[in-house]
Amino acid sequence: MTSACGVPSGRGRQRDDACPGALRLHSADDGALARVRVPGGLLTTAQAAELALIADELGDGHLDLTSRGNVQLRGLPHDAGDVLAERLGRVGLLPSPAHERVRNIVASPLGPDTVRVLTRALDAALCADERAARLSGRFLFAIDDGSGDVAALRADITLVASPRDVTLYVADTPVRAVPVADAADRALRAAHAFLDLADAAGEGVRAWRVRDLDPDGTLLGGRAPGPPLPQGTPPAFGLTGGALSVGFPLGRASTAQWRALAGAASGEIRLTPWRGAVLPGIADDRVLAGLAAAGFVTADDSPWHGATACAGRPGCAKSLADVRDDARTALAAATGPQPLPVHWSGCERRCGHPGGTRVEVTAVPDGYRVTVHGAEGAPRTITGLTGDRTSAVVAAARATTQTGLT
Repeated sequence: MTSACGVPSGRGRQRDDACPGALRLHSADDGALARVRVPGGLLTTAQAAELALIADELGDGHLDLTSRGNVQLRGLPHDAGDVLAERLGRVGLLPSPAHERVRNIVASPLGPDTVRVLTRALDAALCADERAARLSGRFLFAIDDGSGDVAALRADITLVASPRDVTLYVADTPVRAVPVADAADRALRAAHAFLDLADAAGEGVRAWRVRDLDPDGTLLGGRAPGPPLPQGTPPAFGLTGGALSVGFPLGRASTAQWRALAGAASGEIRLTPWRGAVLPGIADDRVLAGLAAAGFVTADDSPWHGATACAGRPGCAKSLADVRDDARTALAAATGPQPLPVHWSGCERRCGHPGGTRVEVTAVPDGYRVTVHGAEGAPRTITGLTGDRTSAVVAAARATTQTGLT
């Protein structure tokens, strides 16, 4: 069944988007949580230094990375909104209070300068557009260098740059190729078209993402001739492409680690949607060794590579376990290659879990449930796991997509 406007009825979300921001704080058991949008993951070292100060002076002394390359601060006072806004605004991290939750842009961290130019142009266009403030805090733009690394995240609107032009995609559908100078404006027009479609769907439908109303993007984008959306992989950890790439263990860094990262940078840090950071222009083995000693993940064969976790206890009241502590125990005991990503969740909501082929470790009343998703055949599950048995099953599940859960 469809509505009068041709939009499939019954689609969309049935509640408002409650995504946190830097001004709309989320209340957790360990205090308030703020999510600071960092478009394209682009941070100056001065901005990074201020975030560390805020985490020390107002928060719990840690900074978390999200799957969109944004930064979360936890353990804040519940009335910290005003002082947080003032401090973030002072260093350029809050250019528009009305738009702070919609500045969701991921970008290829090793791409050419065109990627950064497009990121800044799109962010400026979003912040200058009154209607764009209506987008949900989950609506996502991606700017890909052609490698398919961030295009694989299946954003709502993707710009794929080539030496000649930029191809615009809505969901998975190519719409048109445009000059670089016009790309940000075209992306904004596509966002307006989504808002038009959401308005036409009626008051009862809360549409957060393009796929809520238009699963493949054909209502908004048609089926213009063009290449399929590229699908690539994240950059390797270590020294790569004239840059240095590291991961944050379980997506979290202490302020001491954060300052070590900023101290190693040459003016700029590029946070990634894979809970890591790229330091452009740094190709020094000694710097890499120093960051490894500081606790960062510096090699793809590390068991910590691709391992993430929700907040768990004591920060989340819904969690059944201290998943971060349990994940650390399991990862410290792991040996050998573990190519599949793994996500530890404290409850059935599975906050922050990745897509694709993966291992999910979910706390249940009698221990943990381990499930392999996306491998051949139906998802495989073992439940009621505790202690060393959990660690062993997780390691086996991550090691292969063919066997493992025994």
